[in-house]
Amino acid sequence: MAAIKPFRALRPAKENVKQVSSVPYDVVYESEVHDYITENPLSFLRITRPEEEAKAAGVHNAEMAKRNLDKFIRDGILIPESEPAYYVYRLTAGKHTQTGIVACCSIDEYDSGLIKKHEKTRPDKVADRTRHMLTLRAQTGLIFLAYRGTETIDSIVERITAGEPVYDFVSADGVGQTVWKADDVDAITAAFAEVPALYIADGHHRAESASLARKELSEKKPDHDGTEDYNFVMAGLFPAEQLEIMAYNRVVSDLEHLSDADIIARISESFIVTETDTCQPQTHGEICMYLGGKWYDLQFTVAYFREPDPIERLDVSILQHYVLEPVLGVADPRTDERIGFVGGIRGTKELERIVDSGEARVAFSLYPTTMDDLFAVSDMGEIMPPKSTWFEPKLKDGLFVHLI
Repeated sequence: MAAIKPFRALRPAKENVKQVSSVPYDVVYESEVHDYITENPLSFLRITRPEEEAKAAGVHNAEMAKRNLDKFIRDGILIPESEPAYYVYRLTAGKHTQTGIVACCSIDEYDSGLIKKHEKTRPDKVADRTRHMLTLRAQTGLIFLAYRGTETIDSIVERITAGEPVYDFVSADGVGQTVWKADDVDAITAAFAEVPALYIADGHHRAESASLARKELSEKKPDHDGTEDYNFVMAGLFPAEQLEIMAYNRVVSDLEHLSDADIIARISESFIVTETDTCQPQTHGEICMYLGGKWYDLQFTVAYFREPDPIERLDVSILQHYVLEPVLGVADPRTDERIGFVGGIRGTKELERIVDSGEARVAFSLYPTTMDDLFAVSDMGEIMPPKSTWFEPKLKDGLFVHLI
């Protein structure tokens, strides 16, 4: 079962919501953060990414985030709800629409594996977010969870979304953001109790940080009983059938010891390599490579002696095992500083820009991982290669805050 509960959200005043809502803290470059905040002082990035202000004030990032959060509350930019509630959150990007429930989920279920992972986390990033969470005593962004949809939940969502939303605006990136306050708490709780498992689509570091923050807070509370707000983590829960995954592409630098001809020759041992005008793969087992100002189509030709498992068959795994490690020497993509990851939303023009500018030597455009792939790996209790999925549209930060 999936144990969820309503929560007393801290959320923007309606007149400020468009300005407050921001991209997630971990999908923007540092230079972009400066521009966002300069243009919009109400951006929630002042709470999730306050590095520049913190440096100017001579304080830690988390301390500046706390100051800014307190100011947003004092100034009425963020207002606490009077009662616990669930919310329905819809994102609309072009023809794509996804509608989910915003709730708090049990950290016990995360720790026990009922909320399933598919990625490893980096200790430095987890430590940073844990400190942020503990200093603010708040969870400031949604973990993005997926579940296999049910008719019961669909019917509840359909009824709620027929009513008047509390927010309805188009964010700066052109994505429609609509939020309704749910009126039937018991029905939603009961409906999710029938969902066997939840899957982390995006937000592994936030989830792990919430678990560590709970551990520290519970150890400091002699009468801890498991009902405290810090035992639950804020999340957006969306039916998998509505979700869209984009490719998470790769770039590699520092390959001066290899000529373009060397790279192509080595890759040709496992792929059919041809020049192409295509820069996005059309099917599983196909990879597009940008090298020396040209695009190449790589068709995987290795025959397996047995049926590959769900991890081996991923295109990110094929690239890693047959190109990045044996040809380019990238043995561990989690720690090798020569590899960079570029979310699919930035497009293949960004891959061309990075290579043409000399920031990287070669770029790889991948076929997206599917939800079936994610479920299969997660159900095995296994871990995907890093940066295997890029979900779009991204859930906004700043629409909901969960005080702990």
